[in-house]
Amino acid sequence: MARTMIEIEDIPPNLSNKVKQDLKFKTGNFVWRVRFSTPLDPKTVNKETMYVVNSQNQRINTLIKYDTENELIEVEPLEPYATNEYYTLIITTNVKSRGGQTLEEPVKIKFKL
Repeated sequence: MARTMIEIEDIPPNLSNKVKQDLKFKTGNFVWRVRFSTPLDPKTVNKETMYVVNSQNQRINTLIKYDTENELIEVEPLEPYATNEYYTLIITTNVKSRGGQTLEEPVKIKFKL
């Protein structure tokens, strides 16, 4: 069995069955793909509402893309992740649905390469 490149270290229990990885090749530029169960307000999907921090809680420079047709968000690092470094993907409660609904609490997924 092939070793996965990303190790998910910590995830909220209510999301454990929703976080999956499907890696075809290894790269330090792992792109998160996030799908919500309801269409989002595109104005609320940005670098202030979704971001990645390193173990020193410093934000990593990322590109946030929202495909409104497929309701898919991509969080792409603009610099490679470091091997054996811990990172956390954070989705804040400022991400809103088109109807104005928000998450009950922020989503934080800790991972390392």
